[in-house]
Amino acid sequence: MNYQTPQEFLKSSNQIPMIDVRSPLEFRKGHIPGAVNIPLFSNEERHEIGIIYKKLGKMTAIEKGLGLVGPKMMILARKAKTLSDMAERRVYCWRGGMRSEKMAWLFELLEMKCQVLEGGYKAYRGIQATDFENIKELIVLHGSTGCGKTEILMELKKMGEQIIDLEKIAIHRGSAFGEIGNLETQPTSQQFQNEVHQALFNHDQQKRIWIEGESMKIGSVNLPDALWQRMKSAKVVEIKVLGPPRIERLVREYAHLPENELIGGIEKISEQLGKQTSQKAIQFLKEKEFSQTAGLLLGYYDRTYEYTRSRFREQSIFTLNAENDDARQNASAILGLYKKETLKKL
Repeated sequence: MNYQTPQEFLKSSNQIPMIDVRSPLEFRKGHIPGAVNIPLFSNEERHEIGIIYKKLGKMTAIEKGLGLVGPKMMILARKAKTLSDMAERRVYCWRGGMRSEKMAWLFELLEMKCQVLEGGYKAYRGIQATDFENIKELIVLHGSTGCGKTEILMELKKMGEQIIDLEKIAIHRGSAFGEIGNLETQPTSQQFQNEVHQALFNHDQQKRIWIEGESMKIGSVNLPDALWQRMKSAKVVEIKVLGPPRIERLVREYAHLPENELIGGIEKISEQLGKQTSQKAIQFLKEKEFSQTAGLLLGYYDRTYEYTRSRFREQSIFTLNAENDDARQNASAILGLYKKETLKKL
């Protein structure tokens, strides 16, 4: 078997199956994107071995583990074999210890050459902070609600720019209404951070990367702390769009969603909106006066945005005052202005 650093392990061909041999519970909490879970021990078995280790010592725990694994060795090996016709496998556990070593040994008996992650999943998690801190050129796109920031990022991607779509990875739009209409549930915070790191790892680190301005928390998941700190020191580009197009966009994106869930979103921010404004917004919603509802909510979100804006004013390179919310047009204008401002500083 061949031991690899986290960087080498991640850079290996995606065609080589990656096997996480930790328990299903560990895997669900967080795993390297693309990994398949073939657990050496079930959740219950791992718990039992842990208790034996604490009470009776390492050797007794190992003996118990061997007794549990023995009858299912062939099943585990066959699962790994059926993943691919390739002769290689990537294998990791929590710390690159006995679980990954023994599983790699088992797989190699069936002529599957194994790459083992040195330091395991713990080491992989450890490199993330450094990678986020070392992003060479990060540009944060800010703008108040309804400016079409996410769509602008998509257009920038079509133009050959590198982006990290935090809301897509989080499966949440980043507001009190962010989870409405989602068919999937949000990942765990740990898995979200892994997926964000994977998006970064897939990019050319020498080229600029665009990201949407977000708070530390998107729905139920937290941004990686190192990325959050890097965003606070990154270059900022801001877009401003006049009221009517923003209201129209919100109506397009939200009016078709279930009324009871939209009311629930309003109730979440009722304290900030104020009781009277909340009641008005809900009444307009029930009467299908969606533009009126959106207008009231924008008042709240604009106040919140202005508070946020005061914290990144010094990082701002420029503000695009857009005539409409045409995402392609605005993306093109933003990219042109950014390149122009960058050239000025050369």
